[in-house]
Amino acid sequence: MRLHVDQRHERVLALVRERGSLRVAELAAELGVSAVTLRRDVEALAGQGRVRRLHGAVVWPGGESAVEARARQVPAVENDRSARAASAEGVVIGMIVPTTASIFADIVRGAREAVAAQGGRLVLGVSGHVDTEDAVQAGHLLAGGAEGLLVAPSWSAGVPVGGQEQWLLDRGVPTVLVERAAPPGNPAAALDRVRTDRAHGAAVAVGHFAALGHRRITAVLQEGPHADRILAGYESAVRSLGLDDARGAPSVREHGDYESSVDYLVDAVRERGVTAALVHGDEDAIVLVPRLQARGIRVPDDLALIAYDDEVAGLADVPLTAVAPPKRSVGEWAAKLLLRRLAERGSGHEPSPRQHIELLPELRIRSSCGAKTLAH
Repeated sequence: MRLHVDQRHERVLALVRERGSLRVAELAAELGVSAVTLRRDVEALAGQGRVRRLHGAVVWPGGESAVEARARQVPAVENDRSARAASAEGVVIGMIVPTTASIFADIVRGAREAVAAQGGRLVLGVSGHVDTEDAVQAGHLLAGGAEGLLVAPSWSAGVPVGGQEQWLLDRGVPTVLVERAAPPGNPAAALDRVRTDRAHGAAVAVGHFAALGHRRITAVLQEGPHADRILAGYESAVRSLGLDDARGAPSVREHGDYESSVDYLVDAVRERGVTAALVHGDEDAIVLVPRLQARGIRVPDDLALIAYDDEVAGLADVPLTAVAPPKRSVGEWAAKLLLRRLAERGSGHEPSPRQHIELLPELRIRSSCGAKTLAH
């Protein structure tokens, strides 16, 4: 039976009086109401001076919450990392990703482990690459008690267009963008963010080709949120190293369009003298290799190849050299940054400057790029 608001208030008071302090999410679950409804109850009672509201918790007046007790017990010589870890006990973090496949499996895993290590809980929402679903998932997570958000929005180009960022700004909770960015001047550019420096990864791949003696190279990129950054790194490295880009201009293709990619690469090798290619991502590279071989282009003898993402590159028939984003670390850094923001908000301290963090991928060398030096 649903409690009247006055009955609910009395039940809240009784539970908080009995236990001294409770997490808002736990109290909402016990009373069978949404976290949003309970927050309103707590705000009303706090306004009357009948309870105290702390970050994510409600405390009996004059009492001490578990969070406060832990903070008091931490010696003054302990660093602020210890204080932040104590304040994260019981915190609920919402995370929204477009999919749990591909790179996001490890990103989610890294975030979950970082939150759990500080006593919190990660709750996941999946948008299915539908941009309007991001806001729906956020509303659901916040109503369920999430106090901050880690978000990889379903922005098809990796950046917001046409006001896609507005729902993020309207939520009013600490938010960290994950593997996404907003351009300077966009309001969402002021949000914290953690992402892979994909331009750097592409440049490392180009540099490896150059070190092996390749002068005419190209790239086959899949349309999506990372294509622009990979292309920018590729083109910058080609220019810096003085390679012959005119004979191997990159191809940006639609998802699943393998035949045009094969035609492009066969023509690049036979007609333009291209000897090396960067392919994004590695699942696509695995599909392309046997199709190229069926057309008489051998990897790596005729075409050295480096894949991007390294999800399954090492399992290919010809193990693929690959650019490997630091996926788990991206999730870990993003979660720790968000926990820090929540701790700052809870303590009332001046927030530290917002951060745009880029982690560098590494190149994992395998068979597909070959090792012989080509004539210049």
